[in-house]
This record gives sequence, structure tokens and C-alpha cells, in this order.
Amino acid sequence: MAVLSEWLAMDDGVDIHLKSWKGEDRAPKAVLHLVHGMAEHIERYDHFAKFLVGKGFVVYGNDHRGHGLTGERTGTLGFFADENGFDRVVNDLYSINRVIQAENPAIPIFLLGHSLGSFLVRRYIQCYSETVQGVILSGTRGNPGLAGKIGKLIAKIEVRTKGAKAPSPLLNRLSFGAFNKGIDLPRTEFDWLTRNNIVVDDYIQDPLCGFICSSGFFLDLFSGLEKIHDSEKINKIRKNLPILIFSGEKDPVGDNLSGVKKVISQYKQNGLLNLETYFFENARHEMLNELNREEVYDFVHHWLIKQIN
Repeated sequence: MAVLSEWLAMDDGVDIHLKSWKGEDRAPKAVLHLVHGMAEHIERYDHFAKFLVGKGFVVYGNDHRGHGLTGERTGTLGFFADENGFDRVVNDLYSINRVIQAENPAIPIFLLGHSLGSFLVRRYIQCYSETVQGVILSGTRGNPGLAGKIGKLIAKIEVRTKGAKAPSPLLNRLSFGAFNKGIDLPRTEFDWLTRNNIVVDDYIQDPLCGFICSSGFFLDLFSGLEKIHDSEKINKIRKNLPILIFSGEKDPVGDNLSGVKKVISQYKQNGLLNLETYFFENARHEMLNELNREEVYDFVHHWLIKQIN
């Protein structure tokens, strides 16, 4: 197996860290581009990527702006861009898709987005659904509604008063402070991520995880959430696009499934009928890091195989 890291220059001069995992003994069946979540990085997906390479896939994944090695290089952990940061990151994904297409001609490409990554992928397919064979959404959420509007207003005020790159403990607390509420006697503030204590402890000890994002980031996030729930924009997704949505039943990001089911309902109302959904019993937010992760790996692999056979 070859595991490679490289840097791709975007059209605004920002360098994006891109990692790839490739088998060396056979032609790949397909490509999966992994899109990571908020306040984490692509290295956390190494185990899953290697699993898929063992099944005959090529896997790519990048560190978003403000995250991982990309954020380290620019010195801006928790900040996307000066303007239109959410769509800027989506366009980065498109630029990476062009690279993947060039390196893997005539091979189907899939996108898997987790959490924030699922929001980015949902925006991506509003703009570029013809460039992928299918998408997988993990740990997504529904429209925050009034709470999102209030969050966006607070973010605008903080950007004006503190600057867009200043961390926002207030918005961080408002966004995540209640996520442990459904857990009896939580050990840490991040127990909502997964029932796997080793993963939680590794996350806490990782300097590139769990940081407080900037007010500018939160403004981009709330703006992005508005776009991905806009029915006019959803109607631009090609109707036959295969979409897999899975989540843990106890995932607070998806409001313990109620928010996820609203996404599914809205997609169906907008004519996206090539949908498959699955909810894992008692599981939390990071299904690829849950106690039953091997089951989840096999489930994702099986869905991918169905799409290319």
C-alpha cells in the first residue's frame, strides 16, 4: 500500500494538504474522497481508508482550510476564509475532484462527508453533482431554524467587535454545550462523539482536534446551513444521484435522528428518490469511530459495491 501526502495550491494561493491511500497490486474498483468534520483532520480516517484499500478502492482525503496540516501551515486553525468561507471550502473539494479525475480516469468517484463534512458535501452536490457517482452522509443534521438565525446574528456581531479570526467560546458553547445531556455520568466534554473511550481520549489529546473555532467560521457555518436547506438549491442536485445517509440513534448533532429524518424528508420532497438510510442503535456521532466500527465499515463497503456493480 502507498500512502502519500501532497500540497495542492488553490486559485487564491492557499495550499491544501491532500492525502491518498492506494493499493499497489491491482486496478482500483472506485475512488472514495473523504471529507472530514469540524475541529478534526483527515489523519483520523487512516484506519477506515486502509480498510477500503484492502477491498480494492483508492481513497483520498484533505485537511480543510483552518484544519489539520492545512490550518497549521496558514496559522489559522478554526478559520475558513476572509469571504464566503463555506463555499470556498466546497470549491476546494471541486478542485481536488478534478485532480482525482485526472489521476483516475474512467473510475467512479464517491464522496463521504462526516458532520461538517456532510454539510460541505450537501453543498457540493448542489453545485457539482455530475462529478460524482454517489455520496455518503454521516452524522448530518437538519435545519437549525431560529437557533441558526440567532447564531448567525451573534457571529456577525462577534466578527465586527472581535474580528473574524478570534475564537468564539460563546458560539462554541451554544453549539455544543448541550451535546452530552443525554449521556449518564459523562467522563469528558466530548463523550457525545462516540462510546469508544480510547477514541475520545485520543481526540482530547490531539492538538489538531477539539479547538474552538472562530466567529468567522461560525458565520460561514450558519450561512452554509442556510444554503444546504434551501429547496431551490436542492433542486439543482441531479435526481438520480445515489445518496446514502447513516447516523447513530443517539447522535446529538442530528437531534437523536429527528433532524436527520427532516433532511431525508426534504430530499424526497425535492425528487431525490435514490436514497438509502440506516440508523445504528445506541450509537453516537462518529460512526466510523464507534464500538461497532467494523460493522459500519462493512455497511459502507457493501453500499459502494452495489453502486459500481
